[in-house]
Amino acid sequence: MYFTDDSLLPENQDPLIITAAPYGPVWMPADYPEDIPVSWDAQVQKAVDCYNAGATVLHIHVRDPNTGHISKNFKEYGDLIGRLRQAVPKMILQVGGSISFAPEGNEKAKWQSYDTRHMLAELDPKPDQVTVAIGTSLYDMSPLTTMDDVQGTHLANPEQLWAFSQMVADAAPDFYVEHLKRLHKSGIQPYFALSHVHSLMIVERLVRQGIHMGPVNGFFSMVGGGVTGTNPFDWLELFRRTPHGSVFTYQTMWRYSWPLASVCIALGQHTRAGIEENLWDTTKGKRMTSVQMIEKQVRMAKELGRQIATGDDARRILKIGVTYNSVEETLLNLGLPPNRKTGQTGFVGYTTDGKLPKPRPGGSDGHPLAGE
Repeated sequence: MYFTDDSLLPENQDPLIITAAPYGPVWMPADYPEDIPVSWDAQVQKAVDCYNAGATVLHIHVRDPNTGHISKNFKEYGDLIGRLRQAVPKMILQVGGSISFAPEGNEKAKWQSYDTRHMLAELDPKPDQVTVAIGTSLYDMSPLTTMDDVQGTHLANPEQLWAFSQMVADAAPDFYVEHLKRLHKSGIQPYFALSHVHSLMIVERLVRQGIHMGPVNGFFSMVGGGVTGTNPFDWLELFRRTPHGSVFTYQTMWRYSWPLASVCIALGQHTRAGIEENLWDTTKGKRMTSVQMIEKQVRMAKELGRQIATGDDARRILKIGVTYNSVEETLLNLGLPPNRKTGQTGFVGYTTDGKLPKPRPGGSDGHPLAGE
């Protein structure tokens, strides 16, 4: 992003898009029975409550009401998306791309394999977005986690935290190149799930190679081990390095979520809220629900004079349904310089004679007049 003198004034910033993440796939219902929706009706109502609180993007994981576990049944995701379309028609529906599906009958199990994740491109009804991890990396949340953070949950033992410290997000080119092709074919916007500046550079290369031609939206998941953590200078570097025409949300863990949200709101970025990554208010030991977290972010934004995005605002800002026809069009819309031509030297920019283009007269319908 390029900041001008007036970029920090709230009237010059886009309305704040809050992504709700209320389904908490890491948790079991007994970990937070007051706020973990289990029945189908409860999962839908949670989306309604988050929308009414001020969130306009819904990050979706589906819980099996029969077991209380996150569902691994492909059909149930489509069923819930259909119900959500009816209940929150203005909300942008975003499916978390890390989910896996349990096979039915005698099919072979494919636990979070590339083939399994590719099935997200075939969801019916389809979501607006699917998150796409870019670049394999360690995804260790233990550096930012204390036993206080997980008190009262099934994670409150060292063995469980050690198990989570071994997590690796598997997203090699063999996955994301094919996944982007399938999402594009299905008319689903990829929502890039990035972990540090190097994964952002992969996305730029995908654009320059013509593998992705469309808006660049996504989020940085900053949980500490192997990925970006809580150093605010790293956050500011990501703000600086993301393309001028892109839209990014930033997410970390536990009570670190609050200073991050404050910085994002003030600097014109976008936020996420919910029990998927945090259970707590700013005060140590005080739990909050997903809805309360969204409401708090709304209050924080209003104190700074920043507007909250409506559903229509979010669709416009994120350019839902928009694709581009060429590498050049994509780079231009992102505010990135064009690809270097053979033999071209120096820093690459757009060719210009340095003069403003002359206004062209138009007809009553706005089209240029012939011969002008």
